[in-house]
Amino acid sequence: MKKQIKQVFLICTIALFIGSCSSDDGSIFDTPLPDDTTGDDGADDSDEPEVATIVFNEAVPSSNITMASASGEAGTNVTGRVIFTSDATTQRRMYITQNYLGQGEMPFSSFDLVSDDLTKALKADGSIDLDGATKKEIDFSFPLPVPDIENGEIVYSFWTTTGKGDFRDSEKRLALGVGQITVTVGTGANPVAAVREFTDIKLFAPDVNGNTETFFSLLNETVYKINVGPEFRAFWDFGYYYGASGDSANDNASFASTEQYDASFGFPVEGLEPGADEENAATETLNQMFFSTSATIDVAAFDAITLNGELDFIASSSSQKITNLSVGDVIEFVDNYGKKGLIKVTAIQPGFGNADFIEFDVKIQP
Repeated sequence: MKKQIKQVFLICTIALFIGSCSSDDGSIFDTPLPDDTTGDDGADDSDEPEVATIVFNEAVPSSNITMASASGEAGTNVTGRVIFTSDATTQRRMYITQNYLGQGEMPFSSFDLVSDDLTKALKADGSIDLDGATKKEIDFSFPLPVPDIENGEIVYSFWTTTGKGDFRDSEKRLALGVGQITVTVGTGANPVAAVREFTDIKLFAPDVNGNTETFFSLLNETVYKINVGPEFRAFWDFGYYYGASGDSANDNASFASTEQYDASFGFPVEGLEPGADEENAATETLNQMFFSTSATIDVAAFDAITLNGELDFIASSSSQKITNLSVGDVIEFVDNYGKKGLIKVTAIQPGFGNADFIEFDVKIQP
């Protein structure tokens, strides 16, 4: 799939310095607490920079530190630290997002795992595996790279979950959090937020076994085969089909939300709905998305939109599918997380064979 991304995103690497795992009796790291000045070597630490630290303690919530900040200079690092201690709740995963210059929260999982023992530390969806059912206390310290900018903020959000969570919904199976570390550069003033923009997205008519790239994620502008597995279920926003129940004279080229896809297409796609043996199958959800044909935005107006605020006019419809699409159509949508956007249809190869497709561009709020 050819993609052109017109907005420049920050690409950072965080190094996690993880010592070793331990039992629930204590911290799995040796880093002292921020106010611990009783170092064994007697060294004077007064000149060391303060570490931006967030703390969540389920048993003593009055001790929580939910927000921390640090000032950074372009091209350097600042140190961040997160301490999450649970009591009755088991923490199974940690999710981290990064909001760069107010351009929207994105998954942050580009960790440099230098130890072979840590290759299992990341789940397939990019969350951190907290090592099974006994994980009660975690303590991460790591450098936060400061990009080459004059002014702005980079906000990192952290939370833990009791199972498979969702980068766009911190409440899904929330254990502890959300905490934030804000890195400020210069005045901290962010530029006006631009739309996120994806071009030349191609989705293919579905295969009931989930073998075709039929579904799209607005989170990471990626097309998916459903058979990639349930780890990515929260990523899937909508899919393409041609002709409900195989009747090409019925719906023709169509989009449907992930939640309503099987009902709209007329055939269950293998792997779209959770299997009974999957993690959290009983409480799993699929993403909704609401579509309507734009009455005010044509192709030229679509092409001219550049800023987040220019999409504020869009109101959610009640329909989770849109049918009989044609080249040149502009579609308004509101996704499962309240983000508003537009889709411009640029090409259609009609038919419900697995090689038939629709091609389109997207603009969505960050």
